Amino acid sequence: MAGRDTAGPWVLLTHRMPREPSTARVAVWRKLKRLGVVQIADGVVALPADARTREHLEWLADEIVENGGSATVWDATPGSREAERDLAEAMSRARAAEYAAITEQARVAVSEDPGARQAAVRRLRGELRRIGRRDYFPPPERTEARRAVDELTASLPEEVHR
Repeated sequence: MAGRDTAGPWVLLTHRMPREPSTARVAVWRKLKRLGVVQIADGVVALPADARTREHLEWLADEIVENGGSATVWDATPGSREAERDLAEAMSRARAAEYAAITEQARVAVSEDPGARQAAVRRLRGELRRIGRRDYFPPPERTEARRAVDELTASLPEEVHR
């Protein structure tokens, strides 16, 4: 966000789903969470616009409609830089919390046996990749989490050090 003089394009998904069966609603909610959307209002979520985010929200809109709901994908531009900054900060705070959890898990794992540390490294690297895919406005906690996982990796015996 730093250095932008004007509000940029965002893609919105407005959606409504039937309460029952709840399985489809929960599946959509999980997919939205994996994408890292920011919720603007009940049934309205947003992502910074690019081909990938638009495509993901269009797929979800199709899925919602197939499950008896209604959904529309919109192009939007926040009315002010302040409004856009608020959206970006909400997304950044969510990722910061996820990165902080990784940092804590890595620091706890350092005291475990080598096998458990190796398993933790694999798991935490995977988590870093998953978070990175939805990290549109990287917080400082990202660097801290990566450093903590690198330190955990360095604590492994040389023969398992990868």
